[in-house]
Amino acid sequence: MTALARFLFGRRARLRWIHLILGGALAMPYVLVGSVVVGPVTGGADVFRSLTPQLASFAFGLPLAAVTSLFPLTRPLESGVVRWLCGVAADRLAYGPARTKGEKGRTAAWFTLHLGAGGIIAGMSLAVPPFAAALIALPFVPALRDDRTGLPGVLHHSWALALAPVAGAAMLVALAGCAAGCGALLARWAPALLGPSPEDRVAAAEARAAGLAVRNRLARELHDSVGHALSAVTLQASAARRLLDTDPEFVREALAAIEDTTRRTVGELDAVLGVLRDGDAPGTAPAPTLAADLDGLLRRTRAAGLRVTATVAADPRALPPLVSREAYRIVQEGLSNALRHGGGQVAVALRVEVLDDQLRITVTNPLGEAGGARAPRPGGGHGLRGITDRARLLGGAAEADGAAGTWRLHVRLPLRGTA
Repeated sequence: MTALARFLFGRRARLRWIHLILGGALAMPYVLVGSVVVGPVTGGADVFRSLTPQLASFAFGLPLAAVTSLFPLTRPLESGVVRWLCGVAADRLAYGPARTKGEKGRTAAWFTLHLGAGGIIAGMSLAVPPFAAALIALPFVPALRDDRTGLPGVLHHSWALALAPVAGAAMLVALAGCAAGCGALLARWAPALLGPSPEDRVAAAEARAAGLAVRNRLARELHDSVGHALSAVTLQASAARRLLDTDPEFVREALAAIEDTTRRTVGELDAVLGVLRDGDAPGTAPAPTLAADLDGLLRRTRAAGLRVTATVAADPRALPPLVSREAYRIVQEGLSNALRHGGGQVAVALRVEVLDDQLRITVTNPLGEAGGARAPRPGGGHGLRGITDRARLLGGAAEADGAAGTWRLHVRLPLRGTA
C-alpha cells in the first residue's frame, strides 16, 4: 500500500503531473487554431460547448504541434523539463538541437505525445475534481440535489447517495492513477525519443576518452617532474645538512642545485596547471626535451649525489620533437627511480643511442641494500607504469628486470611514423 500511495501521490508523481499539465497548457494554442477550422464545419456552433468538436479541434491541433517542434529550441527545452520533472538521468537525454531527420522525427513524436497526453490529463484535472467533490459532498449538502445543478437523476436515490462519496473518491484515485501512469510512460519513452543518437554517443565517448587521455598525460607529467625534483632536493638537503660544518663549499653547491631544481620544477608545474585551467597553456614554459634539457638533468642529478655515467651515441637534436620530449621524461624517471630507492651512493649508467631506426635508452644500477631499485615503497610502482605507457603510446616498448644483481631499464622508441 505504501508503494502504491508513493506511486500515485509521491513527489515524483506530482512533478510528472505538473509536466503533463504543462503539456496541456502548451496544447491550448493549437486547440484554439483547430477550433477555428472545426467551428465552421460544425455549423458555426460554439466548439467548447460540446465534447465532440473539442476532440476534433484537439486532433487537428496535434499535427500543427508536430510541425512547430522542428524549431531548434524544442529538443533542448523539452530535455531540460524532462530531466527536472520526470526524473530522467541527464546522460540519457540530448540537449542540442535536432539536426538529422531521425532526430527531428523523434523530437516531433515526443512533442506530439507530450502535448497529447498532457491535454487529456489537463482536461481531466479540470473536470474530474469538481465533479468528484460534488459527489463526496452530495449526501451532506441537500442543495446539490437540486435539479438545476445538472447532476444525473439517479443520484437522488438513497442507495446512490450512500455510494456517491465512494464514487467521488474512486474518481480522484483514478485521476491520480491516470496521471501517474502517463507520467511514468513518458519518463520511460523520453530517452528513446529525446536521447542522444548513436553518433552523439560516439562523439561523447570520444570526448570522454580524450579527456581521460589528457588527465593521464598530466598525471604522468606531474609524477615524473615533481617526483624527480623532490627526490633530488631531499638527497641534496640531507647531504648538505651532514656536511654543513665540514664542507661549506659542497653545501653551497647543494643549495644552488636545490634552487635550480625547484625553479625549473615550478616552471614545469605552472605549465601543467595551465593546461588544467585553460585546456591549453599559451605562454607557459615549453615541455623539456632530450635535445635541450638532458645536460641540465644530468647536472642536477649529479648534484644530488648520484654518480651518473652518461653515454649519448645519438644526436638529440635530430630526434622528432615528440620522441625527444617523451625520452627526456623516461630518462628523468629512470634516474629518479635510482635516487628514490638507492640514495646518493649508487652508480648509474645511462646509455642513449639510435639503432635500427629506434631510440634506445638503457639505465642500469646495482641492486642490493643500497641500490634496491625494486624495494617496496608505499604508493610506488607508478613510475615504471608511466614509462611503459609513454613507450607504448609511441609504438615502442619498455623492459625492466633485476637479474644478476643489476637493475636494468631498457626502452625502445621508434623514430619512423611517430606523429
